[in-house]
Amino acid sequence: MLLNRTKSKALGEALDISNAIPKNSDITIRGTDDYSEITNSDIIVITASTGVYLKNRNEMIDEQVKMIKEIGKKIKKYCPSPIILIISNPIDVLTYFFQKETNFCKNNVIGIASSLDSSRFRYLLSKKIGVKQSQISDALVLGEHGDSMVPIFSKVKIKGKNVREIIDSKQKEDISREIRDFWKSLRNLKSRSQFGIAKNTYDVMESIIKNQTISFPASILLEGEFGEKNVCMGVPIKITSEGKIEIQSIDFDESEQKLFKLSAETIRNTIKSV
Repeated sequence: MLLNRTKSKALGEALDISNAIPKNSDITIRGTDDYSEITNSDIIVITASTGVYLKNRNEMIDEQVKMIKEIGKKIKKYCPSPIILIISNPIDVLTYFFQKETNFCKNNVIGIASSLDSSRFRYLLSKKIGVKQSQISDALVLGEHGDSMVPIFSKVKIKGKNVREIIDSKQKEDISREIRDFWKSLRNLKSRSQFGIAKNTYDVMESIIKNQTISFPASILLEGEFGEKNVCMGVPIKITSEGKIEIQSIDFDESEQKLFKLSAETIRNTIKSV
């Protein structure tokens, strides 16, 4: 089911997507503006936006928070316990307000963005060092999906070797900046990210539907994990084959720990400003 506040938009997109469904697939798609048609949905992906941001993801924060609360009320009316995947920005703030508005199980409200940042991290490392992306493992970006995001260089392995043995501090700074500004490059060259976020979201949906285990970084409400409370931010999570969603621990080095705490405080301050 494809839901949009503009019915004609939903109907048109559904018609277009219907032509991409494989002939041997059981999938069907319909467009609507009626929330009652999503009754008892197991997975809901929220991609809504009130406009297009150009300078930073917080530009339309008041309108976006108002929007996500309204969506939350409508979803809760028809779906008692869905898994929610949010990709609307500012993602950490919207994930927080959606969870508070609906009071859904905190681990069932997930902001899909840190996995996209991690994909960009892996791509930039491969480009900088000159290796295939498949030769890079454990390239994680945690914290805010924004300027305070934290690339975890201490865990990255390239052909089994720690990346800090391969690149210098200047290269680390360059890569960190390029990850933060990746979305700006996309804005200048085309528009918003589409394929990267779609693939990362699809991977999560597929694992849930097929009862497969998947581990990935995502924004989720913290209640003491990593020493943080009252904030949604990117951390490693795992969805088991039984559908249980768990927050995973990770060991930071000292500088990453400081940056992670700074990122948490940045998001909390943004939440308080609304």
